[in-house]
Amino acid sequence: MLKSFQGLLDKKHTIAAPGFNRWLVPPAALAIHLCIGMAYGFSVFWLPLSKALGIKDSIACGPEIGFFQELFVTQCDWKISTLGWMYTLFFVFLGSSAALWGGWLEKVGPRKAAVISTLCWCGGMLLSALGIYVHQFWIMLLGSGVIGGIGLGLGYISPVSTLIKWFPDRRGMATGMAIMGFGGGAMIGSPLATALMKHFATATDVGVMQTFVAMAGIYFVFMLSGALSYRIPESDWLPEGWTPPLAKPGKASMTPHHVHVKNIFKIKQFWLVWGVLCMNVSAGIGVLGMSSPMLQEVFGGQLIGLAKTYNELDKSQLAAIASVAAGFTALLSLFNIGGRFFWASLSDFFGRRATFLIFFIVGGLLYISVPGSAMAGNKILFVSAFCLILSMYGGGFATVPAYLADLFGTQMVGAIHGRLLTAWATAGILGPVIVNYMRDYQLGLGLPREQVYNQTMLILAGLLMIGLVFSLLISPVAEHWFMTADELAEEKLHSQEKIAEESLQLVEEDADYVQAIKPTPLIKVYFAWSLVVIALAWGIYNTLINAAKFFS
Repeated sequence: MLKSFQGLLDKKHTIAAPGFNRWLVPPAALAIHLCIGMAYGFSVFWLPLSKALGIKDSIACGPEIGFFQELFVTQCDWKISTLGWMYTLFFVFLGSSAALWGGWLEKVGPRKAAVISTLCWCGGMLLSALGIYVHQFWIMLLGSGVIGGIGLGLGYISPVSTLIKWFPDRRGMATGMAIMGFGGGAMIGSPLATALMKHFATATDVGVMQTFVAMAGIYFVFMLSGALSYRIPESDWLPEGWTPPLAKPGKASMTPHHVHVKNIFKIKQFWLVWGVLCMNVSAGIGVLGMSSPMLQEVFGGQLIGLAKTYNELDKSQLAAIASVAAGFTALLSLFNIGGRFFWASLSDFFGRRATFLIFFIVGGLLYISVPGSAMAGNKILFVSAFCLILSMYGGGFATVPAYLADLFGTQMVGAIHGRLLTAWATAGILGPVIVNYMRDYQLGLGLPREQVYNQTMLILAGLLMIGLVFSLLISPVAEHWFMTADELAEEKLHSQEKIAEESLQLVEEDADYVQAIKPTPLIKVYFAWSLVVIALAWGIYNTLINAAKFFS
């Protein structure tokens, strides 16, 4: 049975038979991304975990307990700042695992990579549950941080190359759908985790351990279903009636050629795209992490109709504006998610380069406008600016895989995308450091809280201007970097890819595939989409309830 399952994961057994409906692949990708996207929502566990022993109040560790002792301590609770290291490890290992194993993924195919992602992400949650049970934080870091982080990286890039090959006519839209799921994972997972913790909590248990086990089981079913649903098209497959546009000399367009991933670090266009993504993400991620305190400190009592600054509010009033700020954060998450699909789809018409130019020019102007909106006390302009900024932040993630395919071809775009995600890891450090440390520096100078973000906004606008320069410098890749016909044929053979005639022969010889020659029943397509749409709708509903607090 194990041998049969291993055979099912072979890349040659994932080649779609004639009649396969390509619209079954996006929901498979969404099933995985909606699960691993919960990495964004893990902060929902920090407060209850900080009271895992004390239940009602945290049992504080003594001053002699440093960070490394806290990894093994059993008699006192973990600090929230310590728990936050799991969040850091998520994205460090996401970027590094995607970069390290992106080439391997191209060889073995998306199905095997997605199955391993499922085992790592869900297995990591189970190991973290054990860490909670024995109160050993190092086990949690190993479980969700390291093993789960590897699952994040493999799961994140597993559908990219496949979707681009299935949708050469709509590359941006296809990758936008999947990567939208990663942004929406917390939108579904956070309220689910909150409901589960409430269900499992008792007078002697905060309910996080049981929640980890339950979510691991739910995610395992969804992710494995998505992984086993992956299919790759035959080599040189094209949608019926679609002809690739001819490349125009001197203009960035879809190249019909392919770059080998082993050469990618030598090509200037790769590093320019790396800089484009890094600057776009750095500007957005710093704001995303500080959105709630920023709104509270800038507008203070204005959020609840009081003419008071943040420092003049009492405890109950601070709690009231925190609730409003939570609605603001929920609103930003909706624009982050929606922007991934909207901008990536729009890039199919405007082009990838023009889309990023919009991000940098419009985004820069929006950042520059923020201090003026804050000084005028105009909440609508302030919030609208950040909603648009966050939509472009998400849009950058979703548009860049299609940009890579346009420049470097589709043969190894998954591996190249994996290398590019090191820009995300860099931005994950750069953006928050700029926002957090500039805030502390401005407060140290004695500036009022409502003014401490003004200089920061100008710095973030400056980052986007650097990204604009990188974007303007991107040109078509020189011909000598592309694989020759013989090199491409050898790579396809090495990657277990089959040409159309070989695929048909495989179908005829394999009884499991005979039935697949018939067109995919539409009911199967509708059912697959209904599952992910229902999950997304539930997440959006809960997010809108929180967002409504901002307008109430």
